[in-house]
Amino acid sequence: MDGETDPRPDSGDRRQRAVTMETVGRIAGVSQVTVSRALSDPSKVSAKTLQKIHEAIEATGFVPNAIAGALASNKSKLITALVPSITNIVYSSMIRSFSLRMRDAGYQILLSETGFDPEDEEQAIAAHLSRRPDAILLTGIHHSAQARRMLLASGLPVVEVWDFTETPIDICVGFRHAETGFAAADFAVAQGYGQAAVIAAGDERARRRKDAFRTRFEEKTGTTVCELNFEAGATLARGREGLSSLLDEMGFRTGVVSCSSDILAHGVIVEAKARGLRIPEDIAVIGFGDQEFAADTEPSITTIKVDREAFGRSAADAILARINGGGHRVDAIDLGFEIIRRRSA
Repeated sequence: MDGETDPRPDSGDRRQRAVTMETVGRIAGVSQVTVSRALSDPSKVSAKTLQKIHEAIEATGFVPNAIAGALASNKSKLITALVPSITNIVYSSMIRSFSLRMRDAGYQILLSETGFDPEDEEQAIAAHLSRRPDAILLTGIHHSAQARRMLLASGLPVVEVWDFTETPIDICVGFRHAETGFAAADFAVAQGYGQAAVIAAGDERARRRKDAFRTRFEEKTGTTVCELNFEAGATLARGREGLSSLLDEMGFRTGVVSCSSDILAHGVIVEAKARGLRIPEDIAVIGFGDQEFAADTEPSITTIKVDREAFGRSAADAILARINGGGHRVDAIDLGFEIIRRRSA
């Protein structure tokens, strides 16, 4: 307003007013060197001096320079994690258990969403490595050649989760996706289903599960499995759209529909009920992931369960073992899966 002074300082003023380690030292009545020593190794400072420094830090709101500390100690106390989606409960619940375990050990998590494009993941890996983390978590085992070179050159502990290989970059904690497809097909055949269809979202791991189901079911029944693939991610709407396409365009009439996720399976159930089809008598449905809603839909969803929280905890424990240099070295951990039979199949 006219005649009034804007109370907000400009960026130059803010820089001049920034609290530094020297400021803390002046308030505490000690040198900047003593403040630095107290922050890097409190055991080298007397309890009385340490208390004065902590009181000065609390009074000023001073935040120590973690990057400078990392350069001095070669430890950043930062763990970076890359996941395809931060909204998908499959990944978010896994990362939550991972983060809680790491936080209890004194580490913080820097999280990025990569989608399913290897080039996007490669760029994220480069950005994260530039932050000098103490370790990195990746989702999956398929990465670009340049990403693998960067990770190997970093010398950092690397844990790949949500997939399985005997030859990881460093550590992997996962399960065998193709085996889940084989198991779902065996289950469907054992329940007496002679016709099948598959619906998969745009994820390389989902496609592997789908291909395994189709191959095993066709081998055991001699029938052709109808197949529908989406390039985008799984949604309830795409589940409805998928069943509509199978029924209206692809000649599928009755049998079991294997979906690459529970959310697609839920959409199939909604569309089947909207058309007056009975589940599982006319259309049976198998999902994947055992998400929280799967037991509470009507009918409840038969699905393949993987323990997401256990993946996060195991990944954290493996990284901590690497960082601390103790314990027996285990490079590949297969946590397996189980079929949860409910009313949809």
